[in-house]
Amino acid sequence: MASMERKQPILTPFVPRRNAVRKTSAEIVSEARQSLRVQSTQRPFTPRDGHRQLFGKSSAGVDRDNRPPSTFSLHAQNFEFPDSRPGSGTRLSPLDHKPHLPVPCDDEDPFKAFPKPPADPLEAKKRQPRTRARLLRAGSLTTLSPVEGHKDVKERVNPGPGQKQASLKRLPSSDHTEARGGPHKPGPRRAASERIKQPGVSSSVRPTECRAGQTTELGNGDETKRKKDDAESLVWNNRIAPLLQQLESMAAGSSEGSVDPLCDVCDRLHGTLAEADMLGRRCKRRSGILRTLFRLIDLHSARLNLHISTLCLALCVSGNNLLNICKLIFQISRSESNDILFQNNSIIDSFLGVLSKEDVSSSGEALLYCVGTLKFLSGNSEILRLLLDKNCVGVAQKLIQRLCTARETNFTTSGHILVQLTAALRNLADHPDARPLFVSFSILSELFVVLRLHHKDPDICTNISRIYSKLSSYSECRLALAQTPDCYQLLLELLSKHHQKQDLVVRLLFTLGNLTAKSDEARLQLFQVEGCMDTLLQLYVTYQHRNRPPLPQTDPPPLSRPQAAPASVQEEEDVLVKLVRVLANMCIHPAVGPALATNTSCIQLLVETLELKTVLESEELMVNVAATINNLSFYQEESSALRRSQLTIAKLMLKLVLSSSMDAMLEATRVYGNVSQSKDVRDFIMQNKVHQFVVTLLDSKSTEMCFAACGVLTNLTLDPPNRLSLTVEGADAKLVDCLRDFGAGDWQLAGQVCQALWNMSGGGSETLLDTQERESLVEILTTYLDEEEALRWIENEDIKDYHRACWELEFLPAAQKLLKSLQPLDWTA
Repeated sequence: MASMERKQPILTPFVPRRNAVRKTSAEIVSEARQSLRVQSTQRPFTPRDGHRQLFGKSSAGVDRDNRPPSTFSLHAQNFEFPDSRPGSGTRLSPLDHKPHLPVPCDDEDPFKAFPKPPADPLEAKKRQPRTRARLLRAGSLTTLSPVEGHKDVKERVNPGPGQKQASLKRLPSSDHTEARGGPHKPGPRRAASERIKQPGVSSSVRPTECRAGQTTELGNGDETKRKKDDAESLVWNNRIAPLLQQLESMAAGSSEGSVDPLCDVCDRLHGTLAEADMLGRRCKRRSGILRTLFRLIDLHSARLNLHISTLCLALCVSGNNLLNICKLIFQISRSESNDILFQNNSIIDSFLGVLSKEDVSSSGEALLYCVGTLKFLSGNSEILRLLLDKNCVGVAQKLIQRLCTARETNFTTSGHILVQLTAALRNLADHPDARPLFVSFSILSELFVVLRLHHKDPDICTNISRIYSKLSSYSECRLALAQTPDCYQLLLELLSKHHQKQDLVVRLLFTLGNLTAKSDEARLQLFQVEGCMDTLLQLYVTYQHRNRPPLPQTDPPPLSRPQAAPASVQEEEDVLVKLVRVLANMCIHPAVGPALATNTSCIQLLVETLELKTVLESEELMVNVAATINNLSFYQEESSALRRSQLTIAKLMLKLVLSSSMDAMLEATRVYGNVSQSKDVRDFIMQNKVHQFVVTLLDSKSTEMCFAACGVLTNLTLDPPNRLSLTVEGADAKLVDCLRDFGAGDWQLAGQVCQALWNMSGGGSETLLDTQERESLVEILTTYLDEEEALRWIENEDIKDYHRACWELEFLPAAQKLLKSLQPLDWTA
């Protein structure tokens, strides 16, 4: 029987299996241990910017000099009264002629007649009560009754074409005017016959009066409107005006540290306006409220200013006032010590409202500072949770869409805003609860639209790459990325365009490595993008040679030769780590692996890395390169460039084998397991006593290390002279110990041990082990070949299915063959 056995092929080299006989079982096995393995690596570290500012010092964006500042001063004088000027920022030129002055109805009190102004302007001042002198000098209107208020009005101008109707104004001696009430909405233009004749006005204008209850062009006798205006005046006089007066008096006597009462009054004012439905632009005396609030800003209290900002936004300020309020909130948020104020205030809802409704064409700079605030606050973990609860991700999605569809004239402003918004989203991406929101709101695909439009802005690209590098570690986010059209092409284009920007390149490569880690489809799609390998290999050349030491020179070097900082060298090496990982993952695909194995430039760069680097200084890079070579060495086609370099690679693997890194030893042993199919490589291993090192690895407590060592030994025992040397080193006895210790828990390892022992025995032709060891081996094999006994310790049925598959495919054939060689006369199948 033994002689019959020798007539068949008895010695089998170690070749990692890719496809097993039974498809279902093979899939189970491959999930546990793939012969071609995916490489993992750490996500690039992003240091936190300690300075809260719009654009950091490292900002490399285009048009950097024209970017808005992070530092500025704000005072009450920066705000405008009334808040009715167009948001364009353009002031209207004064009229050169004196217009006709019709007397319209009083917007604030439509049922009272408009009194004629006194002939002498000074008389109006004399008639004012002395008790109100201080408040009037301050420009207050909060204590004026509706009738008395009209005494301060000198004239009212009919709006010209394209202009808004002027509010009731009190005209001081300066060129600027202060409004008494909210902006007046003009009604239909009156006919000439209905205009009012006033002193100094042409007699063709017929006088009339606007009295309570009288039908007018504006009111048309609407009793409902009259009652509404009457009710508003009642609320104003009884509830709002006293609060405004209280704010002014408290502000005049306030000192540092006494803003709590002011904050309380602001809250009461906000609540009163809300109850009376007078928020927004519905309150006709809105300008008086804003004037009082704006003066409080000069108290320079962060807490008070947030209350003021909340109320001003609720009153729907616009134009320059909206910009200054957003700047004020931004200024407060720049200090981390103020973060607690945002947690105990509704201001977050307010500025999220601004982000939801304001347009970049009219309020671009206000949006910029508002999003800048969002960026700062999202760096606080507690506020970040609040932002997620308040639908910040949904607001961001809508804003991205508006920014991407903005006019070309607003492209620069949109870019500035997107720098802040992508930085805020980068912070939000840190929270686990944000991941499903990023997917459901299609944020990842929306950011690809941003990349296409702003691919020249490295700051935007870098922020988005940070988002992708964070989220691509999770399966649901990888799927969303992979399903984005032209995903791989755009990422490769960015790598090519910004190849010198290390922090962007390393994150894009990390993202590609994640996408190709567990998806065969992603590996093939990336490889099939036109110019893929050219782009990746050009990056490899760039970063491999960037910090190489200069060649020796005959002339003495200059006294001051610039030396690369260690941190810079490490950052650039990190690019190589991520890039090599992409190559290792790509070549797992059966259509991509052979193509890479025949790519001479790729193989040369990998070999060059092994030559230039050391494990001590570049452990992760050396391990990744060895893993890539191991994957590529699986493809042993005649045209393989790696096959022609096997001996060179075997020599370079000694650097890893002799290192103190267990990871490096493991990868080098795996490489030897593949390249030792070559007779030249096996001779090199024996001549350089590498086999002794491999035998010692069998004592390892790691099943992975033992499996790799068994692979090398399986190939070395193909040559008869090597079997004696390995027996002298005690390889056979160590293999039996390995089978006893790990076999029942790892049937793939048990099968490989049996194959190595079979080869060592020459297929049963040579004596293996002494009598006692042989009996021990027979006992182990007999026990393991009993399926019920071998699997009885496993209770979980899913795990049992996996172990049963491994037992049938990996262990059973090799064990039966080995046991038969040990008992050629007594063994029965």
